[in-house]
Amino acid sequence: MKIIPGEIKTALFHSYLLGSIAPRPICFASTIDNNGVSNLSPFSFFNVFGSKPPILIFSPARRVRDNTIKHTLENVYETMEVVINVVNYSIVQQMSLSSCEYPKGTDEFVKAGFTPVPSDIVKPMRVKESPVQLECKVLQVIETGKEGGAANLIICEVVCMHIDDAVLDAQGRIDPNKIDLVARMGADYYCRASGNALFEVPKPNSDLGIGVDALPEFIRHSHTLTGNNLGLLGNCTSIPVVSEQFYDDRLTFILRSETHDENAKITLLHQYARELLEAGKINEAWQVLLAGS
Repeated sequence: MKIIPGEIKTALFHSYLLGSIAPRPICFASTIDNNGVSNLSPFSFFNVFGSKPPILIFSPARRVRDNTIKHTLENVYETMEVVINVVNYSIVQQMSLSSCEYPKGTDEFVKAGFTPVPSDIVKPMRVKESPVQLECKVLQVIETGKEGGAANLIICEVVCMHIDDAVLDAQGRIDPNKIDLVARMGADYYCRASGNALFEVPKPNSDLGIGVDALPEFIRHSHTLTGNNLGLLGNCTSIPVVSEQFYDDRLTFILRSETHDENAKITLLHQYARELLEAGKINEAWQVLLAGS
């Protein structure tokens, strides 16, 4: 499939974008109008863009169906302040309820059953139930267009951050399983960023990995190892030497039982190495691969 924007309906193109650019973090934006009425609404066009100064950007896009703007944007223009609350699994249903298009002047804190907490610096209230709340001053609003679907980039500077101690680990860092965040997918789907959904990817070495191109040809062109497997091997700073100390029962069995069929032996070795790599045992995987060379 190939799509040229403008050649299909905006709503359909919008759905393809949301289905492919995902998961997206959720900005649960609390604003207030000049009359002191609170508004609470979620947006998934959102991310962090710097830490000094700390910059967050979210976008209440113009509605596709009727090209109107949202109350959040109206309030931002009035006060130039916002509180961005993060959304975890325990509040996702209430958050969704708050996205109903209630008439202007409706307090979604009340409608969705959230507890408003006064902010320290800005006027909008914080959501007590949110594990992290960021008080922000709005620096700029960039309107990217005037048609339905156009973005309104609200560029915010964080002036105060509140973190629930219950989501911290022993080192004082945010524990991804404790904070239990959710993110937006396409259509009505969300994903939960905790438990089995979490996995670690080691950052590239500061000493530079050797790269996939430097791997021995029999590894680089393996029919068994995946691109992720090769990436882990290529992140190593050198190719290790073979150590017979690793020769465990499984490796010994493979080397002895398949000596008559070189291709079968390589397949079994690469299958074993793949299991080790997926278990995070990179050094052991190297030994298995090199033992068959």
